[in-house]
Amino acid sequence: MPITLAAATFQILRTSRQHQLRAHLSTTAAGFVRYLYGAPLALALSAVVFGVVGRDLPSVPWRFWPVVTMAGIAQILATIALLRAFKMRDFAVGTVYAKAEVILVAMASTVGLGEPLRPLGWLGVGLVTLGVASLAARGSLRRLLARAGDPAALMGLVAGGLFAVAAVGIRGASTSLGDAPAFDRALLTLTAMLVIQTLVNGAAFLVTDRAEITRTVQAWRPALLVGVFSLGGSIGWAWAMTLENAAKVRTLGQVELLIAFAIAHATLGERHRRSEYVAAAVVLVGVAAVTALG
Repeated sequence: MPITLAAATFQILRTSRQHQLRAHLSTTAAGFVRYLYGAPLALALSAVVFGVVGRDLPSVPWRFWPVVTMAGIAQILATIALLRAFKMRDFAVGTVYAKAEVILVAMASTVGLGEPLRPLGWLGVGLVTLGVASLAARGSLRRLLARAGDPAALMGLVAGGLFAVAAVGIRGASTSLGDAPAFDRALLTLTAMLVIQTLVNGAAFLVTDRAEITRTVQAWRPALLVGVFSLGGSIGWAWAMTLENAAKVRTLGQVELLIAFAIAHATLGERHRRSEYVAAAVVLVGVAAVTALG
């Protein structure tokens, strides 16, 4: 639980820094930053852990590579789908439907990994999805549900599904590394995935717009901090999903929205409606049900 909460906090910090980068880079290039600057940092950390410190490198079975590659590509495509939803000028619709990820991760974990939740865990997942969607919708959930066929909603669902594939893939790849310590397996999985994502995303830019790579490199000063936060968040997610069912991790991770909610209230002086506090309470009840009874 503390690892997941730390990962969610790092993710909020990374997202805020990426938002600032959009003053210098396109939206897609700002997303590429997390891979381009995260991969060298992950490689350096792996060199320290497995080289300098001398920890044994986990044995890597052949099935690790297709699973971690699938997870990395799914994460890239999920980000693109979510950005496309936002570009359709309906941020709320895309965000709400992407939150179906929580249910989709639970389903994918059941089918792909044979790790189903208990009945009360499914109830908790439903509550978290409802509460998070209500918060993201800012009180207009009924209107958004009525627009389920909108292109932004469909792109949001695609993003949620692909994020679910990525989450389950990360757990599947990490747990395939035998009985090595959980942190070591998570670090190796993350490093491999970030390198693959950098190569895939970089190759795409070489074909479509090489200037984006140049601009990303030139923006190294603000981008480096994004890489640091990205590494902290990614290794937290990978570590947590090595230790526990991916559905539980991603469900607990939805408190990210509550953290942002609290930060906005404390630092920006934002005031919220009673319905938003009710939605936040629903999220917390759902998280408690999944973590304690799921």
